[in-house]
Amino acid sequence: MRNKMIAWVAGVVSIVVILMVIIVTMEPPKDGITRAQAFKAMALAVTTKDECSRREKERGSSRFSAKEKDNWFVKYMDYLYDEGYLDEEMTTPSLSTAQGYLTYQEAAFMAGQVSNKLKLQAGATKHNRDRAFPEEEWWRLYEGILSQTDPDGAVKTVDAVLYGTPSNLPQAESWTAYTTEGNFGFQGLALDAYLDCEIQFLARDGEMIAMRQLISEDVVYENIWLAESDGRHFKAYLGTAYREFPVSDKMGDVTDMAGNLADLHMEGGKLRKITMKRERISGKVLSVTDNAIEIEGYGEIPLSENFHVYKVYGDFKVLGAKDILVGYDLQEFVAAEGKLCAALLEREFDAKTIRVLLMDTGFKSLYHPSATLVLGGAAQMEYENSKGKTEKERLEAGTQLTVAPDDERLKYGRIIITPEGDEGIAVPTIERSQGTPVYSGKMEIKACEEGLVLVNDLFLEDYLTRVVPSEMPPSYEKEALKAQAVCARTYAYRQIQGNSYSQYGAHVDDSTNFQVYNNTNPDERTTQAVKETYGKMLFYEDNPIDAFYFSTSCGHTADVSVWGTDADKLPYLQAVEVKSGRRTLGQGDNDKFDSYIRNSDASAYDSSFAMFRWETDISSDIISAQVSGAGKVTDMTVVSRGPGGIASELQVTGSDGTVTVKGQSAIRSALGSSSLVITKQDGKTMEGSQTLPSAFISIEKRSGEDGSISFHVYGGGFGHGVGMSQNGAQGMAKEGKDYTAILSFFYNGTELREIGN
Repeated sequence: MRNKMIAWVAGVVSIVVILMVIIVTMEPPKDGITRAQAFKAMALAVTTKDECSRREKERGSSRFSAKEKDNWFVKYMDYLYDEGYLDEEMTTPSLSTAQGYLTYQEAAFMAGQVSNKLKLQAGATKHNRDRAFPEEEWWRLYEGILSQTDPDGAVKTVDAVLYGTPSNLPQAESWTAYTTEGNFGFQGLALDAYLDCEIQFLARDGEMIAMRQLISEDVVYENIWLAESDGRHFKAYLGTAYREFPVSDKMGDVTDMAGNLADLHMEGGKLRKITMKRERISGKVLSVTDNAIEIEGYGEIPLSENFHVYKVYGDFKVLGAKDILVGYDLQEFVAAEGKLCAALLEREFDAKTIRVLLMDTGFKSLYHPSATLVLGGAAQMEYENSKGKTEKERLEAGTQLTVAPDDERLKYGRIIITPEGDEGIAVPTIERSQGTPVYSGKMEIKACEEGLVLVNDLFLEDYLTRVVPSEMPPSYEKEALKAQAVCARTYAYRQIQGNSYSQYGAHVDDSTNFQVYNNTNPDERTTQAVKETYGKMLFYEDNPIDAFYFSTSCGHTADVSVWGTDADKLPYLQAVEVKSGRRTLGQGDNDKFDSYIRNSDASAYDSSFAMFRWETDISSDIISAQVSGAGKVTDMTVVSRGPGGIASELQVTGSDGTVTVKGQSAIRSALGSSSLVITKQDGKTMEGSQTLPSAFISIEKRSGEDGSISFHVYGGGFGHGVGMSQNGAQGMAKEGKDYTAILSFFYNGTELREIGN
């Protein structure tokens, strides 16, 4: 009996040992990494998620079965199979394989495709080849892989607070993580345990690769907009998404929460405290920089580290500081502890005024060593003193005011001069075509390190009366002038929205960088054209258009692809023939462009203008000096053309090799020179400039008896060729077309509307 008992116990022990061995053998190790995660990381070490998706679509098939090919990891694994980082015999393409753990053999194989050194680092042997590769060892190996495959650092380490995933944001997109550093895809990762925590992760081009560590469970969401509250819950906007939070008496003063700003204090994923921010200020914005906003009556106020811009009228939106328009009072600012925490945009801007940065004589610089102003009528001058108070001083008509950068009145802000009547302000330290320019509206002077900047703040319609005669001869037909006025107004509206000079407190400058302003005196005919089109702009699908225009066509226009922009984004700007019928031009028309541009008898609305056709000769020496890398130039050919026939690629061959110049702007600069003599079709000549008149060209190589090489250029048109030809508009007006027909011709599918309607 005793022996039977011993045998029975021994048998039980043996069975337990066998079971333990089986469990240890069969259960994956706890510290491994799934193949799906590792293969995603490997793919993103060498390419982007978008490229994997593009390759998947282009391939049209998968190594996975039809039942499994829609899994998130398939595109990454198929990419790695394609590129030789995975072997199908070693790693079979299946769901069960992807869900299993990466082995030493597989890690070594992938690393070996990058370098032998990395293969050795993986440490695969015949004894461990089928064992799971430890996760931490994988990430150490991954660092080495990145050093070889990602020298430019496309894979980045990101520290951010995770505030949303589809589990807590009903409006969240699938597999999207919402963080304080932006939104990221997170396919294959589990993140919900880290909500409302600061984490560190690896990412490439908006896709998370791996969660690396938890940084903190205590976070503060600063300057958050509280949208709604019912006393028990409130809605808060965190970044671009909103969440609902419960309210309790322990959180501080939470009365009248809706429509206010607050800091939300989180501990361990729970809301513990709310700090309301109720102080508000408002006023016209005078300038916006990365670190401060200048507000009329307050001076420059620094921005808090987490400054936000919220659009609170209509549909709520989270915007950026670039959306705060200078020259307008469209928002309230929330302030705390001497800093601006947020801007609350409360109404749409009406484009009634525009702020123009005045360049120096010759339009060479934004900065002036000094400025002299002569008042045409009485005016009020304002500036800030050392106590932040506004000093006001009345100046009589005829007063001459000279300001230098070290003027005491500029020490704490800018000088603002506001005329009491309609009389303008002359600036004799600036010279323009008409002599000393006179400006209507306010004049502001601000000191910068480089000198003074002058900003003219005036009504948009007054601005246009000084733009149109500077851009189009007042002697042109009234319908052409009206078309120009609408284009100028639409263009100005877009530039106000663009806010390009917000750091100086301006929207545009007065040069050809935008629209030439006040270079010639206002004219009765152009002023009438502005008045008769008051407030009218061109719209496409409810948005003001990019109303590009240029001087003269070659008989063809181009589209925005001349600047590398997708032409489909601005479909109203098309390559067409500038004549009755408005035939749209395609790539097939370019085969005949050389003969077309050399034909002086081509017909178009602007074919009677001198710059419709022109020619010039360019020496090899000029091109050799201006095209680097080619050496002594021996040949030059247009090898590619864009819509309308405009040159898009120029091949330049020389003693040092062949160089390709791409883009119409670069081509015009490469071939331009002030030493050129350009012969217009009327036989008259003009001096060249730093750029050719246009890139609608054909080139003919010529050799001199002395062995010298030059290039004869047949050209047509003046300007970039996109949008409205001003001389084409004049030709149409002479044929009896009104301004609406002219605009419809050059801006296809657009609608004429009055601002505010």
